[in-house]
Amino acid sequence: MDRIETDYLVVGAGAVGMSFTDSLVGHCDADVVLVDRRHGPGGHWSDAYPFVRLHVPSAYYGVDSLRLGNDTVDGTGPNAGMYELASATEICAYFNAVLDDVLLPSGQVRFVGMYEYVAPSSAPPRLVSRLTGETIEVTVRRKLVDATYLEGKVPSRHTPPFGVDPGVRLMPINGLVELSEPAARFVVLGAGKTGIDACLWLLDRGVAPERIQWVRPRDMWMFNRARLQPLDQVASFLEGGSLEVEALASATSVDDLFRRLEEHGQLIRIDQQVEPTMFRCATVSEWELHRLRQITDVVRLGHVRRIAPDKIILEHGDIATDGDTVHVDCTAEGVPTSAIRPVFEPGRITIQPVEQCLPCFNAALIGYVEASREEDEVKNNLCPPNPYPNTAMDWLRTFAGSMAADAGWTTQPDVREWVDHSRLHLMRGVADKADEPRIARALERFEVNARPALSSLQRLQAEGSRRV
Repeated sequence: MDRIETDYLVVGAGAVGMSFTDSLVGHCDADVVLVDRRHGPGGHWSDAYPFVRLHVPSAYYGVDSLRLGNDTVDGTGPNAGMYELASATEICAYFNAVLDDVLLPSGQVRFVGMYEYVAPSSAPPRLVSRLTGETIEVTVRRKLVDATYLEGKVPSRHTPPFGVDPGVRLMPINGLVELSEPAARFVVLGAGKTGIDACLWLLDRGVAPERIQWVRPRDMWMFNRARLQPLDQVASFLEGGSLEVEALASATSVDDLFRRLEEHGQLIRIDQQVEPTMFRCATVSEWELHRLRQITDVVRLGHVRRIAPDKIILEHGDIATDGDTVHVDCTAEGVPTSAIRPVFEPGRITIQPVEQCLPCFNAALIGYVEASREEDEVKNNLCPPNPYPNTAMDWLRTFAGSMAADAGWTTQPDVREWVDHSRLHLMRGVADKADEPRIARALERFEVNARPALSSLQRLQAEGSRRV
């Protein structure tokens, strides 16, 4: 049995594991072993369906030390006028470049691919080769870093949570590009971002909207991508954030709050006649929304229980199907909403969200705080867990968590400085543009509404908790 020693054993070389490691070694001289069960870095992007793209700009995704893409604005297509969105192929190539050009040359990082992390209760942790069974015993001098705690489930590795009878044509979204026989009809199962991607891909490939049926157990509030633009368009983000605070300050109820957020163009929904009950940080453009609204055969009878050759059995009723229909499974959970635990514990770091819906930034922040602080209590005060949202009411909770974390960073000048200049933070560059009229008006709106918004937020959270 081989043996290695390291300061930090980072389990998981996906986006958050890479971002944490990049930030940690960029701010201290720690030795790190980065292990992943896959052959290379990139995590779930290595298993993604081939036409998936980021739904947020590349400009604030990845690791802090290396730009993803060229920070360009798309001139044509569905994302015209907004910052580029990297494809899965580009993201995988990017994380390989981060490993080969940044982390390994630092001399502080070793990568161990195709190994499973195993932690017996009565023995030191081990790495076990998925190819040979070879075992490496690991001595961790400082901390184990779990970058898989909130690892998402991807469609290609997902087992459907419903029964499927023989003869039913069912495939994950990945299977669409390999379809060899035409289908009379497509039934998209799932209301989340994967379901949206499946519908848009089918429409863009010439499938008529009337040949698509969409099973949506819940409708979803989504971010308007035009409001989440960085760099030269950061005024749009700051303006949107100030309108959120204004909406909170003025809202008389939770329903009134969401109405105001929609009127301000912050949150959007597909069907304006249906009140969304889900919020998962998905981001779409107005152009995508227009396309999705062309699909009018929407089924809202709950989750699928079983698919038979002639019918789909749902929680609240059945609908007809047949052998000429392709059923596209988009029901994988994506990012789970696991129970929170402290990010920093003796001998352990568990990477979790801190600021609303910014996984790479959060992991880099945790890496910086670990490198720059000694006491776990101090670190946890700067990085309070803020679990991923699931229900519409979770918008309130995650927004409140983000505000609380931001207030904590303001008390620590070095952390505030790091946040304000991090490539991964949407607010980067605001200080240099404070004299721009839109930004000045937004900052004034923040100042006027901050205190009333905090008071209102507590009241609305109480109202929201009674609904759940």
